[in-house]
Amino acid sequence: MQVKTVKSVKAEQLLDEYKVGSSFFFASPSRTLSAEGIFATIERDGVHGEKTELIRRVKAALKQASQAGAAGNPLVVGAMPFDIQDSIHLFVPETVHWAGPLPFEQLQRERERSCLGEYEIAPVPAPKAYEYAVEQGLKEIASGSLEKIVLSRSLHLSTGGAIDVPRILRNLAGNNEKGYTFAVDVRHHRQDSQKTLLGASPELLVSRDGQQVTANPLAGSVPRSKDPEEDGRRAAALLASEKDRHEHAVVVEAVAQSLRPFCRTLTIPDEPSLVQTETMWHLSTVLNGELADPSVDSLTLALALHPTPAVCGTPTALAKKTIQELEPFHRGFFTGMVGWSDSQGNGEWIVTIRCAEAEARLIKLFAGAGIVAGSAPEKELAETSAKFRTMLQAMGLNDE
Repeated sequence: MQVKTVKSVKAEQLLDEYKVGSSFFFASPSRTLSAEGIFATIERDGVHGEKTELIRRVKAALKQASQAGAAGNPLVVGAMPFDIQDSIHLFVPETVHWAGPLPFEQLQRERERSCLGEYEIAPVPAPKAYEYAVEQGLKEIASGSLEKIVLSRSLHLSTGGAIDVPRILRNLAGNNEKGYTFAVDVRHHRQDSQKTLLGASPELLVSRDGQQVTANPLAGSVPRSKDPEEDGRRAAALLASEKDRHEHAVVVEAVAQSLRPFCRTLTIPDEPSLVQTETMWHLSTVLNGELADPSVDSLTLALALHPTPAVCGTPTALAKKTIQELEPFHRGFFTGMVGWSDSQGNGEWIVTIRCAEAEARLIKLFAGAGIVAGSAPEKELAETSAKFRTMLQAMGLNDE
């Protein structure tokens, strides 16, 4: 087998040629990546969640690709779960295509409204049960054992026909100019039925470009309004909210603490800023650093950060344990990370949110909310409902 890189293609062509089960697709605001075939798989057996062993195996696979005559710069691509003890999906593809950014305005105009026929929808857990879980989380916070916990819920949509993943992916891309659109096959074995993780994440976990490191944690959110004046009021209130600024500060400090050992310099803005998606306002902070050791690669940085308090909580170990007790489903790749890292150590890894898993006639949507002192269960429920809209609208559905 030979690994090759192709750059002379258009971004829209990569989106058009996406194939469920055989393509890895990843689009950022500045470039588009599509990968096909499998040269080497990063096996899970024997890793047992040990990050250093996982990184060693990735580097060995990239070296093997280079020795096999890879043209250009071989990559590892794929998805990591919320709990790295779970199954991972990382591989070195045979063919890599790079292009510039997607034509977002064109994709917006061409957006197709209906991607589902008849369907049934089931919330997991039910809304009242989710509010009860938030109440339990607040009790842990009041006791002093937790400072923050992120609790999530899921929507299961079953349909009469197969899920049209390429069309949903195209719709997601058309509404995500400032974020990251992705699709990756996450089935455990090639003989299993196809299972696709896809979404439109607004959150960069970390990127490395030469010596430069960037992280962009988001925490503190409020749903958008279709009324411009109300939308502006909500944005201003979020920026001024003591509760949301505290939630955001917890995440930023955790990210900074994880990056400092790797960086010669690290710049952190004094104040958060606002970023918007089609459905949400978020508090955002962009951290920029310069690596102290040029041998540190993007996957090493991503694993050092993951999971941040933006998707888990703090302290991390207790928050994760409480999540597993309170959430009635297994997160899997939701709140994990998706991205790529090359043989030179450069790469991008994003937080796997605003996402779904599609398998045959079932698609599972996921959304979570950060719980801190002052959180209200009904408002956290409303926040998750708003976050579901990213995927629901991509399927031509406007409401739960």
